[in-house]
Amino acid sequence: MTSRESFDMQHKDKATLLERLIFNNRPVVIAICVLVSIFLFWQATQIRPSTSFEKMIPLQHPFIEQMMEHRNDLANLGNTVRISVESTKGDIFDKDYMETLRQIHDEVFYIPGVDRAGLKSLWSPSVRWSEVTEEGFSGGEVIPNTYNGSQDSLDTLRDNVLKSGQVGRLVANNFKSSIVDIPLQESYPDPQDPGRQVKLDYQQFSHQLEEKIRDKFQAQNPDVKIHIVGFAKKVGDLIDGLVMVAMFFGVALVITWALLYWFTWCIRSTIAVLITTLVAVVWQLGLMHAVGFGLDPYSMLVPFLIFAIGISHGVQKINGIALQSSDADNALTAARRTFRQLFLPGMIAILADAVGFITLLIIDIGVIRELAIGASIGVAVIVFTNLILLPVAISYVGISQKAIARSKKDATCEHPFWRLLANFASPKVAPVSIALALVAFAGGLWYSQNLKIGDLDQGAPELRPDSRYNQDNSFIISNYSTSSDVLVIMVKTPAEQCSVHGTMAPIDELMWAMDNTPGVQSTISLVTVSKQVIKGMNEGSLKWETLSRNPDILNNSIARADGLYNADCSLAPVLVFLNDHKAETLERVTAAAKAFADSHNRDGLQFLLAAGNAGIEAATNEVIKSAELTILILVYLCVAVMCMITFRSFAATLCIVLPLVLTSVLGNALMAFMGIGVKVATLPVVALGVGIGVDYGIYIYSRLESFLRAGLPLQEAYYETLRSTGKAVLFTGLCLAIGVCTWIFSAIKFQADMGLMLTFMLLWNMFGALWLLPALARFLIKPEKMVGKQGGSIFAH
Repeated sequence: MTSRESFDMQHKDKATLLERLIFNNRPVVIAICVLVSIFLFWQATQIRPSTSFEKMIPLQHPFIEQMMEHRNDLANLGNTVRISVESTKGDIFDKDYMETLRQIHDEVFYIPGVDRAGLKSLWSPSVRWSEVTEEGFSGGEVIPNTYNGSQDSLDTLRDNVLKSGQVGRLVANNFKSSIVDIPLQESYPDPQDPGRQVKLDYQQFSHQLEEKIRDKFQAQNPDVKIHIVGFAKKVGDLIDGLVMVAMFFGVALVITWALLYWFTWCIRSTIAVLITTLVAVVWQLGLMHAVGFGLDPYSMLVPFLIFAIGISHGVQKINGIALQSSDADNALTAARRTFRQLFLPGMIAILADAVGFITLLIIDIGVIRELAIGASIGVAVIVFTNLILLPVAISYVGISQKAIARSKKDATCEHPFWRLLANFASPKVAPVSIALALVAFAGGLWYSQNLKIGDLDQGAPELRPDSRYNQDNSFIISNYSTSSDVLVIMVKTPAEQCSVHGTMAPIDELMWAMDNTPGVQSTISLVTVSKQVIKGMNEGSLKWETLSRNPDILNNSIARADGLYNADCSLAPVLVFLNDHKAETLERVTAAAKAFADSHNRDGLQFLLAAGNAGIEAATNEVIKSAELTILILVYLCVAVMCMITFRSFAATLCIVLPLVLTSVLGNALMAFMGIGVKVATLPVVALGVGIGVDYGIYIYSRLESFLRAGLPLQEAYYETLRSTGKAVLFTGLCLAIGVCTWIFSAIKFQADMGLMLTFMLLWNMFGALWLLPALARFLIKPEKMVGKQGGSIFAH
């Protein structure tokens, strides 16, 4: 009898209270699980894709607080969609084109969720032209009531457009397209019940834009091409990508089934693991709906993670039952012994997962908090499905004789592969492993300095560069002077004071400072309009294009600055159009704006940052930058505390945690190398990767410690550990990595990035547990002090 068998025999019959409670009442356990599953399955069928503008932004950040406080005064500067209608033949001054544009304007007007008062296109009465004549100012609507589509009226339209100041804004610089600007309402009166408010459904809104605008009018007029950009359209496209994610889940399920059968050689245990793990996924989705959450593009990945973690624990249970079945009288005895042996390490590993996920709650972004809650709920249900229900189910269905015979053979024969890996714990190889790990750690740390915060690409980095949305965005950037990336600085004054010289002169200075900041295309404010009007009132002379100190002249000059000040003239936004929303651009521009605000804020005049999509992204980047290190420290602190509680050994904790640290450092280096920034989508990967990866170390060390206490030398103890647990760890790591790597082919780029990072972290965490953990144990663990000792780990009893 081997030392491993001797040690196991000593502890076979020490049944715990929990074990007796569960296995003495197996029918009740299964009945409860079935009833809960039916209820939560019904709840899971009710869950729907759901997101909102406010869930995607850090509501407690000063930028966002200022934006939300003054959002009613920031007309058309919040959540907007822009539709560019391109003429593929000629220019926009064409009867058929203008008729199509009018119909699009009217169609959009009636789409639920549109802020109709702010809707703007060439057909809007609020879009006007003005000029200076010998008789003074003259002006009117860009498309007058006399427009009839004739050549004369089209010529008049051309003149009006040139005089409107909309070239580069609503009209493309090459006159081949124009824009319909659509402000949105987060909630709006229900058309069926006006007394009830309805939240904007981004997916439905996106589909309406596709069906009622793009598809309809491109088919109606083949000479036009529609381009649509904006937050709502981007989120709608992301939610549509969830269908493909569901397909990936099916692919991962098939792959996992095949690998599980190859691992177990038992169809019964394979199906048992898959069913109990799918039950965990159903419970997680059902509980998410029960607490009021939906599925957004970020939390959609949580079921994958729960499935992965469930399979990880399920494989450990099946491997343990197969080993115990070699000398057990029946399946019930084998299941009880395995439950007794693996429940505590499994429970601790799951708690470590949950604690790691919960740390994400410190990030003030709704989608990340929902992801953290969803993942924590998911790992909690695994305790019931994979740690309790699975052994109970196997106690009924048992393991096939083929699998038991294979397990018996594995228990008695020599394993050259495991013997080779056991050399990682040898006195000669361990120092080399430590040295290599230190070199990798130093190299990863050095290269991680290139890691950036935020988006590193133009357009919507969440989507592929060749996606229709990013192609539409590229079209608008290349054809209009005002980009879709706008930073809004709010200038706050007492009522009726936004037009006084003491306010407008500092605004003029701010615009000059911003215009001379790298990354800024142009700036617009009521000062822009005021200067143009004053110049016009003085025969168009350029030397008069300046601010007057006469209050009456200033008041008159801003009369045409629609949307550039609020109703009581107490807030005037300065629009800063940026080249892109890359992290360094936002950081540079906001730093310049903050410096100006700090030096010019005074009683009665405040420069407040920031609104616009660029302001929101700048705030998000700041939150992520400040939370990144905190998240990392908290995750490792929580995991380390769990390991200390479990093994009651600082050395054991280091053996488990240090390989995870190496993986995190190398993961950051990989992100820098691949050009992936740290953002809302990638920041959770740190916690998720560590949470899942710690399972390997806990399972390996718990068995290693058992053999060391039985008196085996470290290298031999590690060999026995690999024979009993290493196979399951190696299989689990490879199986999960193969399942998760399917995300890499997602049309949603951030999911592909998460898939790449999680695949890397799962493989490296597995490799670190198999390679680095025994090498660290060689230097940190003293086996001779553990022999016969029963008081160290909580697994000792």
